[in-house]
Amino acid sequence: MDPKTIFAKLFKGRSTVLFSILILYITLSCVVRVVFMFWSSKDLDFNFLHILKAFFTGFFFDLAVGALFLLLYAVYLLIFPKRWIGSKFDRIFTYFYLVLILVIMYFSLLAEIPFWDEFGVRFNFIAVDYLIYTYEVVENINQSYPLPLIFGALIALVWLTLFLLKRKGAFRNTFSDKRSISKRSTYLFPVIIITIGLGLLMKNKMAESTDNLVLNELGKNGVFSFFTAFKANELDYDTFYPKISDKEAYKILKDLLVQENQTYDSNKFDDISRNTQGNIEQKPNIILITIESFSGDFIKAFGNKDNITPNFDKLAEESIFFTNLYATGTRTVRGMEALTLSVPATPGNSIVRRPNNQDLFSISTIVKSKDYQPYFIYGGDGYFDNMNNFFGGQGFDIVDRNRGNALSDDIKTQRFQIPDNEVSFENAWGICDEDLYKQSLKYADRNSKAGKPFFQFVMTTSNHKPYTFPNGKIDLPQGNRNAAVKYTDYALGKFLTEAKTKPWFKNTVFVIVADHCANSAGKWEINIKNHHIPAIIYNLPHTPEKIGRLTSQIDLMPTLFGYLGWRYETSLYGKDINQTKPGGERAFLGNYRTLGMLKGDVFTQIDDKKRTKQFTVSAKDQSLSEVKNNNNDLVSQTIAYYQTASERFKNGRMKATKNIRTLKKNTSKFLPN
Repeated sequence: MDPKTIFAKLFKGRSTVLFSILILYITLSCVVRVVFMFWSSKDLDFNFLHILKAFFTGFFFDLAVGALFLLLYAVYLLIFPKRWIGSKFDRIFTYFYLVLILVIMYFSLLAEIPFWDEFGVRFNFIAVDYLIYTYEVVENINQSYPLPLIFGALIALVWLTLFLLKRKGAFRNTFSDKRSISKRSTYLFPVIIITIGLGLLMKNKMAESTDNLVLNELGKNGVFSFFTAFKANELDYDTFYPKISDKEAYKILKDLLVQENQTYDSNKFDDISRNTQGNIEQKPNIILITIESFSGDFIKAFGNKDNITPNFDKLAEESIFFTNLYATGTRTVRGMEALTLSVPATPGNSIVRRPNNQDLFSISTIVKSKDYQPYFIYGGDGYFDNMNNFFGGQGFDIVDRNRGNALSDDIKTQRFQIPDNEVSFENAWGICDEDLYKQSLKYADRNSKAGKPFFQFVMTTSNHKPYTFPNGKIDLPQGNRNAAVKYTDYALGKFLTEAKTKPWFKNTVFVIVADHCANSAGKWEINIKNHHIPAIIYNLPHTPEKIGRLTSQIDLMPTLFGYLGWRYETSLYGKDINQTKPGGERAFLGNYRTLGMLKGDVFTQIDDKKRTKQFTVSAKDQSLSEVKNNNNDLVSQTIAYYQTASERFKNGRMKATKNIRTLKKNTSKFLPN
């Protein structure tokens, strides 16, 4: 077939509009690429071959995205019956689909301009994050840009495109070409196959072939990068955050991590595995209760006068009570990450929600080396936020309200469904806390009868909107936060009363902690007082005490292991607060993009624009006052913690698989003959 015939079929027939819009998108994307190149010329590596490669790679990304935009329309053009071509339905569907695609196309191209202006890169997890903070983002856009003008320009571009296509006869060709499906398939079927192939084969890493950020980003497509970031759930630390050399980072980290009862396994600069000495080991059952949104402000000890947590208040007087402990983040998955992996929050999304998060060195690794069976007990469907795949990937057996969402095929663990006849109350988030605690009792009974020590991670949900729970339990009406907190406290008290009747109670330790605070909003990007959470260790054979030393959420479980006298191998970032050198206390606080470390009365903050700020923290109300001259040692420490944590997860060095043999070997040498 000669080129003229091919051209006629593609651009003077049924597919005229499809290929016209595809070429338009590729052309505009190339124009945007040229604009970005000159825009960031001061940071560009002017290597002609590299620039040529960036544009060549970018062309295929643009082709893939443009073709995927139009894939459904291509299928429609292929299979739509010949006798209905040009009908009213054909015209309505075509115009509707094309208007929708043109709006998305122009919006994505226009949106890339302010994003590049601010960050100098294509869409990434920051753009994905904007979907989470909708109100703040809309307000920011409204105050920063003339929205009526932008929307007007968007409508005008769509109208102009359709007008020009009509004037050039594109729609006339589309609605008059009545070739049979078999003839249309000769050129539309290959288009569909190529589109699917490009969608499956193209990876963002194909554009990352140089050390120059601008060149790499020029070779990408904004829409493709957005969905890559959405899928990966991560924000690359090396690209966006302040860095020091890896050797310096690990040297600082190793000096900070080692406790008074620990020694390092090797002299390798990046090996953080440590032998932990202990005393006489105790092996009680452990139930870790993580309470949804349980702020420090709710309890009496921290100033609340509403008497909404009488059970927790009483328990705190009978327990090891952490009065100066801070959550690492503002979401449940951050609390799970901190308590399970004992690691500072890495930028972007929580490790709980990221790919390749199985078989990590975690508290499960340690308790399983002591022959415990770990359980994750959750009142909703653990498919939400990828909880089940994460906990199952660390070897936990799963107990949840399975609604048909299966675990990943490569996770080899047991999953138990909470049956309907064991549920008295349920809302959108899951079963009420009373019903959840009955599951804890049920599986504790099972393990006790089998003579096997158990470890339970219990995640509550009642203290969450819509704040509903069974009637007749407390003296407050449903539907508000205080009522939900009081019900949560009621259920906790009832659970422990029932647990005391069990034969396994005397040999069971209860760790009760919040996942995060109920609210993180305030004047500063990170509000320290809104990370302050209560935590207790109850039923430990130890005199009750208050620990007022600054403690991070990631330190809670290592501190418990210290109380139990455990000898174990660890590569966790958390430390036993009782074995931490004076002055070594610190807490990690962050959100999706901004990370920080609190040490003494100084809060050091780093963000995704490579900025570093320091604040003094008021002892009165924990308000922040920015300082002019940074304490460089604290800056380096903050960077060292977050940089190494990100590097270790990214490169698979948090994996437990490589360390299991070493862990068992080093643990066994401490055991009596």
